[in-house]
Amino acid sequence: QVLLVESGGGLVQAGDSLRLSCAASARAFGSYVMAWFRQAPGKEREFVALFGPTGPYTLAADSEEGRFTISRDNAKNTVYLQMNSLKPEDTAVYYCAAGPVQSTTPKQYNNWGQGTQVTVSS
Repeated sequence: QVLLVESGGGLVQAGDSLRLSCAASARAFGSYVMAWFRQAPGKEREFVALFGPTGPYTLAADSEEGRFTISRDNAKNTVYLQMNSLKPEDTAVYYCAAGPVQSTTPKQYNNWGQGTQVTVSS
């Protein structure tokens, strides 16, 4: 079992940036695939980014725009999500997840944080 604690959310204006952090208490942190998901009110939880054995992966649209970047520091047992040029539609609760395989599907992850709220005003 991995304990995950997210931080860094908040209320920002459109165009601003935020960096989310997720601290993990786990042995062999480096062996886990770490991912970020988000869930807006009334919507399903959706994939944002992951960092696995082959490196970082972000959805093409966000990657091409350079909006979301995932990184990890295995020495600190921490994964980050840098979010730039935030839009109102990015408003959601952002969750950190840890799992054994690279997947964009929430059910493949068996460890979740409590979430951190990100609200982007227009």
